[in-house]
Amino acid sequence: MNMAEDRLGAERLKGAYAWRSFLEQGNRLVSGSDYPIELANPFHGIHAAVTRQNHQNQPDQGWIPEQALNVEEALLSFSLDAAFAAHQEEKLGGLSEGKWADFIIIDQDIFTISPEDIWKTKVLQTWVAGKLVYEQE
Repeated sequence: MNMAEDRLGAERLKGAYAWRSFLEQGNRLVSGSDYPIELANPFHGIHAAVTRQNHQNQPDQGWIPEQALNVEEALLSFSLDAAFAAHQEEKLGGLSEGKWADFIIIDQDIFTISPEDIWKTKVLQTWVAGKLVYEQE
C-alpha cells in the first residue's frame, strides 16, 4: 500500500488489489502470504483484506476501502480457493469427507472479534492428515 501508487501509477492502481471487484465479476480470489516478503501468517493477510489497513489500523478508513472483503470471503480465499488454484480442492482447503483433515485450532473467533484484531490471532494446535503436529505450550 505504501509503494503501490508510486510504482504502478494512479491509473493502473485502479485495477490492482481490487479484491471486491474480482469477486463481483464472479472470479475466485486466491490469497497467500507473499512469503518471504511478508510474514507467512495468513491472519495478517486476512486482516489486511478485511480492514485494508496495517497493524496500526492505518489508514483511517482503509486503503481503497471499497475493495475490502468480509471475513468469510477472505478466509475462503486463503483456504478452499487457494486449494482450487493448486488443483488440490479435492484433498485440501476445507473439512469434508475424503479430504486430508488439515486444520488449526485458534485462540479467538475471527468472525466475531473486531476486524482490527484479526492479525493478532494465535494458533493453538495444528493438525495434518488428522494428526496433531503442533500444540502451543
